Amino acid sequence: MAAYRATTHVPPLVREAMDVAKEAGFEQSCTEEVGRLLRLLASQFETGTIGEIGTGYGVGAAWIASALAPGACFVTVEIDEARAARAHALFRHLPNVRVIHGDWREIVRYGPFTMLFADGARVKERHPEVILQSLKPGGLLVLDDLTPEDQWPTEWRGRPDPVRQFWLNDPRVTATEVMVSRDHAVILATRSATPRRGA
Repeated sequence: MAAYRATTHVPPLVREAMDVAKEAGFEQSCTEEVGRLLRLLASQFETGTIGEIGTGYGVGAAWIASALAPGACFVTVEIDEARAARAHALFRHLPNVRVIHGDWREIVRYGPFTMLFADGARVKERHPEVILQSLKPGGLLVLDDLTPEDQWPTEWRGRPDPVRQFWLNDPRVTATEVMVSRDHAVILATRSATPRRGA
C-alpha cells in the first residue's frame, strides 16, 4: 500500500511566505499543522472579516489568505515595520487582504471578527476581554503555541495557566483544546450569543 501524507500540498503563497521568513532567519512562524487548520477554518466563512494578531513574515496569513472567499476580507497586524513591509509586498495582489503596521490594538477597529487568530503580543493571556469583545457572537477564536499538559516540564507543573483558565472556562465562550501535533495544541473558542446553560 502506498504511504499517504496529509502534509504534501503547501499552497504557493504559503511557500513564498515560508521562503521569506527563512531568508530573514525568522523562526516564530506558525507550524504547518496550525497553518493547515487555519486554512480549513478560514474556508468556512464566505463573508465577514477574519483577523490575525502578529503577522510576522506572513506565513499564518498566507495559509488564511489561500482559502479566503471572495466575499470575505482579511486584516493582519504586525508591530515590526520591516516584517509588516515584507508581508504587505507578499499580499499586494490580493484586494481583500490588508496588512497593518502597528500595535496589536490597531486591529480591533476592524472588528467584530467572524474569525480571529490571536498569535502575537501575548494578548491571549494578557488581554482576553479585549479579544473576546472583538469577536462577533458566534465568531471563532484560534489560539496556538500551547504546550500540551502532559508535555509540561517539571517546573511548570502546579502553576496556573491563565490562557486555559479563561478560554476553557468562561461561560461566554464554547471552547475546546485540540492537539495538532505531539507537542503542540491549540484552543478553538466561539463567542456565545448568550451564556451557556449550567455555566
